[in-house]
Amino acid sequence: MSTGAEPGRGRSEPHPGGPESSPGGPESSPGVIVDERRRLINVAYRLLGSSAEAEDAVQEAYTRWFALSRQQQEAVASPGAWLTTVAGRICLDVLGSARARRERYVGPWIPEPLPDRREWIGGRAGGGAEPADPADQIVLDESVDMAFLVVLESMTPAERVAFILHDVFRYPFAEIAAIVGRTPAACRQLASSGRRRVRAARTPAPPAAGQVGLVRRFKEAWESKDIEALVALLDPDATMTADGGGLVGTVLRPVEGGKSIAQYLLHIAGKAPGLVLLERTVNGRPGLVAEHTGVPVTVAAFDITDGSISRIWAVRNPEKLRAWT
Repeated sequence: MSTGAEPGRGRSEPHPGGPESSPGGPESSPGVIVDERRRLINVAYRLLGSSAEAEDAVQEAYTRWFALSRQQQEAVASPGAWLTTVAGRICLDVLGSARARRERYVGPWIPEPLPDRREWIGGRAGGGAEPADPADQIVLDESVDMAFLVVLESMTPAERVAFILHDVFRYPFAEIAAIVGRTPAACRQLASSGRRRVRAARTPAPPAAGQVGLVRRFKEAWESKDIEALVALLDPDATMTADGGGLVGTVLRPVEGGKSIAQYLLHIAGKAPGLVLLERTVNGRPGLVAEHTGVPVTVAAFDITDGSISRIWAVRNPEKLRAWT
């Protein structure tokens, strides 16, 4: 049944049914609808790599839901599935247009880093109220670490949607098919292709304690301007990528090689007196935040392979650091 509102790809809004509810049942209540928000934010962030874009996509899905008449809402067997389908289609559209936008982006594009609010003294985490910032609602696990999100950027939009919804959130291919506009069999192939990309690109993460210790030693070596210590902590073939978005100064191409990275970092240290490095969780893993006069100016995420730092992602674009201020 067409409900009258048009989703992003020019298709009719979904009317998914499901065994978990019946039309007009308890799942239709306003409280339940609002409770879906956290799950949708988590799905959308993994699909888009941006908490701001995830919030916009989820907000648009809710706008379309509340634009329905009461009779249309009560005819939807599973509002949660309806919202997921609409939000998924919106994200699919955003992913399609993002490729064109990123061709115009100044320098490399890195997914938006996420903080762990529990590390904030007097922060909002644990306050009891529903978090106002969408970044506060995203569960930090291995499916949001920076290395994983960067691999997702190499996928086609349809691959990314099928892989994330099936492998991370365990949605059945029949529901995914309604989102990407393909058959369940085709969605299975898309998810399989995405899975192969992840397996080819990722290495097993070391124990958390080892990651913390390595990042801490990196911080101390940078603060003491010890180039030999920095080189020893970096893989000889390490790569550092910085994202300033054209809004702040930064290197526009990846810096390759452990020695070159160490030299660049010491160059930056000499040009930025008063910079303070803080150990913080970045997308669920040990990372660093550089502050100047108390304001976060860089968030760095790390990938560690065989006891050495193999990748550094330094996000400097202030539009991507709003969750950190």
